[in-house]
Amino acid sequence: MSLNIEQLRKEFPILNQTVNGRQLVYFDNAATTHKPRSVVERLTDYYYKENSNIHRGAHYLSQKATEAYEDARKTVATLINAPHKHEIIFTRGTTEAINLVASSFGRKFIRPGDEIIISALEHHSNIVPWQITCEQQQAKLKVIPINEKGELILEEYKKLLNERTRMVAITHVSNSLGTVNPVKEMIEMAHQHDVPVLIDGAQAIPHMKVDVRELDCDFYCFSGHKMYGPMGVGVLFGKEEWLEKMPPYQGGGEMIKEVTFEKTTYNELPFKFEAGTPNVGDVLGMEAAIKFISYLRHENIATHEKELLSYALEKLKQFEKIRFVGTAGNRTSVISFLFEDIHPYDTGTILDKLGIAVRTGHHCAQPVMDFFSLPGTVRASLAVYNTKEEIDTLVEALGRVREMFA
Repeated sequence: MSLNIEQLRKEFPILNQTVNGRQLVYFDNAATTHKPRSVVERLTDYYYKENSNIHRGAHYLSQKATEAYEDARKTVATLINAPHKHEIIFTRGTTEAINLVASSFGRKFIRPGDEIIISALEHHSNIVPWQITCEQQQAKLKVIPINEKGELILEEYKKLLNERTRMVAITHVSNSLGTVNPVKEMIEMAHQHDVPVLIDGAQAIPHMKVDVRELDCDFYCFSGHKMYGPMGVGVLFGKEEWLEKMPPYQGGGEMIKEVTFEKTTYNELPFKFEAGTPNVGDVLGMEAAIKFISYLRHENIATHEKELLSYALEKLKQFEKIRFVGTAGNRTSVISFLFEDIHPYDTGTILDKLGIAVRTGHHCAQPVMDFFSLPGTVRASLAVYNTKEEIDTLVEALGRVREMFA
């Protein structure tokens, strides 16, 4: 089917408002996406009709909520083609998922002198947890460099892999540049050295079909709020063989099997990694977002966003002194740019006055900005509900910015 964007936008009431007296144009989707009615209604239905703590109750509401929660786990497993639903761990988001693996895997498998490989494109959430693990375990952090297009240099990556490498942790799609990394090839290269690979998929899941079996990744992480779902909820997929070997990340309710003052035995997967009261409502909201994406189909989303990206790039090229940062051959719908004679923050502030939401700064990817010797960029990130008319509005507004700084 082809997407009816006008009809689709009606599912997002937040888009139908004015900001500073102008129609809202929202191009900050890499930071968070808006939520369709179906997601908000699922949250409301849970709290109005099903609210109960799960797994422990013998009463009707608890059983109903438990069934819905575990059905959501199946829905996530289907989305990414995970072999088993117990390989799906619910977390607070991508950041917690990465911290879980860095902490738990690190304590079990990383020793002094070992090495962890990340890339120069990473979000801080896939840098800092590994730095902490390296400090705790006396390991070393190695970084895959990038070229001027914002692409990883695979020859350098190949050189970094060796007998001391214990983990490779890389982003699927760069949040700051939109670069789509060749993760399948990189996973294959790591596996030739028997090294597991974690993929930060926060920016990939909304834009493309992800198949963890085809990728053969060992861990895959993503967040609900980047894919039209609620904030504060996300997913860690982990291969059963690794999750079974790793110690729990946190202690408390749900992750236990039996507790005495002498010893505690841990629950089976996935509950071993889900300590405490679960975020049931937001998990169900995330499931509704997955169903929304599945209804639209990833191929239709990708086609629409690719058209928007091409259209936007062509329109923006008309400006003098505009610099595009990140020009990878394979990229998603992120445009990172700045006017060479105008600070990105000034551009973003004026755009806001004109009703246009963009992100400015380093985008939680300071090493990327350092590589390009920039204080930051203006980032316009597109989603399925954006239109060419909105891009025209952005271009017109940027013309105003240029006039003001002429």
